[in-house]
Amino acid sequence: MQKVPLTTAKYIPTYIFVTSLFLLWGVAITMGDVLNRHFQKVLHVSLADSGLVQFSIFGAYAVMGIPAGLFMKRFGYQKGVLLGLGLYAVGAFMFYPAADSESFGFFRLALFILACGLATLETVAHPFSAALGPEPTSEQRINFSQTFNGVGAIIGPALGGYFILKEVPTGVAAQDLVSVKLLYVIIGAVVAAVAISFAFIKVPPLTDAHNSETAELNPVERGLFQNRHFVWAAVAQFFNVAAQGGTWAFFINYGVTNMPGMTDEAAAYYFSFSMVMLLVGRAMGTYLMRFIRPNRMLAIFAAGNIVMCLIVAQAWGWVSFGALIMLNFFMSIMFPTIFGLGLKNLGEHTQRASSFIVMGVVGGALFPPLMGKIADVNVAHSYYLPIICYLVILLFALRFSKPTVARKVERVG
Repeated sequence: MQKVPLTTAKYIPTYIFVTSLFLLWGVAITMGDVLNRHFQKVLHVSLADSGLVQFSIFGAYAVMGIPAGLFMKRFGYQKGVLLGLGLYAVGAFMFYPAADSESFGFFRLALFILACGLATLETVAHPFSAALGPEPTSEQRINFSQTFNGVGAIIGPALGGYFILKEVPTGVAAQDLVSVKLLYVIIGAVVAAVAISFAFIKVPPLTDAHNSETAELNPVERGLFQNRHFVWAAVAQFFNVAAQGGTWAFFINYGVTNMPGMTDEAAAYYFSFSMVMLLVGRAMGTYLMRFIRPNRMLAIFAAGNIVMCLIVAQAWGWVSFGALIMLNFFMSIMFPTIFGLGLKNLGEHTQRASSFIVMGVVGGALFPPLMGKIADVNVAHSYYLPIICYLVILLFALRFSKPTVARKVERVG
């Protein structure tokens, strides 16, 4: 396979900034899983109801995916990023009144607004990253950016474990929520500062990285949904984030339930360590894609997670807990690789396609409450469910990830 540079000099400053966005939403997504456990204890919600935290976060992707894509198409990548950061900051600041009211519903509204910002950033940042260099390395570019999403995913549960789940004397619920509101106010201030900084960045003219092969592979005009690989990418992303959302939502519960003596705080730190494995997997996968085709790497990692889920569900002490940690290693390349494969050769449809693939993230809203119902009975057995998701991803990788050539239709008369 011919080696092509990751990006070029003129794009490096913008690419660095866009990559930092991946870190910011990595923090927010995994902090939601810490909040899931905290609300169970402080606001006295069941495991099934605590899954509504993920419903609020990932449900925002279904609502915001298309509007974010339309906004990006009309106003460009830079203003799309500013919109996403603005919503992110507003949602974070809303945690202050939500904590004062001690309302699970208010917290979910704040998470929904924050996640609308995350959905906007994801809709914009993936094609933005893909456009900042040559087409053959677009998946590598997105995977490299997603590596910093892994850094954010490490930071999120570590912050949550220390500031939110740290053991404190039993007190009033409002007191237990003080650290939550202060932490999110700080996060909101950081995000607002990043938005102000990006407003002054000069973005160079961009060429769609996924447009270069369109003329060769698609000799006739075709609609977006005629591209089978795109449709399957959206389906695969739905199941990928469904598995991710469920796995992360009940990681801390699994540790506390199946590992004798493990506290919430300790489980949160193990969750953070599992994100180190996600980072390692993403870095390793990005490198190996220089030698192994992305769809084949995706298939290998999907098969690995099927095996890990089977081991986790057996509740074999540290063996199963180790497999739970390794789920993130094999999960690492899935989101960006599915995204990159789905955007291949779509030309003018790329931005719309990005919106629909981001909408697939709604799987993370629907799956955790379902896993939670099983987890209320047996947390370990709930990990059988993600196997269904990884089978769909495996099928996409092996059969439906390659762009197809449109057949030219001859007109008579």
